[in-house]
Amino acid sequence: MARPPRFDIDQLLDAAVRLAATGGPPAVTMSAVAHAVGAPSGSVYHRFTGRPALLAEVWLRTVERFQAGYHAVLTGESDPHRAARAAARHVVAWSRGNPDEAALLLYGAADFGRADWSEEHTRRADLGNQRVYASLTALAETLGATDARGRDRVALALVDLPLSLVRRYLRAGEPLPPHAEDLTEECAVALLT
Repeated sequence: MARPPRFDIDQLLDAAVRLAATGGPPAVTMSAVAHAVGAPSGSVYHRFTGRPALLAEVWLRTVERFQAGYHAVLTGESDPHRAARAAARHVVAWSRGNPDEAALLLYGAADFGRADWSEEHTRRADLGNQRVYASLTALAETLGATDARGRDRVALALVDLPLSLVRRYLRAGEPLPPHAEDLTEECAVALLT
């Protein structure tokens, strides 16, 4: 009977997230991940075909976790104004609850080597993005934002503005202030009124 693996994929990806949060994508190497969990390098190579696969998986797992919650708040409320407020708050609340993952997402897929990802990784990334963009577009239309300016206003209120607040604190190495969700919601409401 084979021995169960001592290091699973989630342990390795958790270590990769911590490395990316503190040192950016360049810090995520096969040997650094192995060292971070006390595993032999072979354990990492056994689960990921190479660094591009590791980078793709750490990016995708993180962004998919964020997108699942964001999509749920965009589509889970029948009142579009409440959905918009919840979406703006979600960006900040998720970042507060997941500071290392949020720090990772301040980079982009290109920073995590998207150009070298497999077709499957690229497809996963595209499908997740399309799903969220479709939800955001549907909410914008429900709010009456049917032209380019209106859609840009919704994106500013529900994506760009919350991310800029999160970015300011995470890049400074400071925790998000207690009023961050309220402030983000207030700004989103002002932009969407």
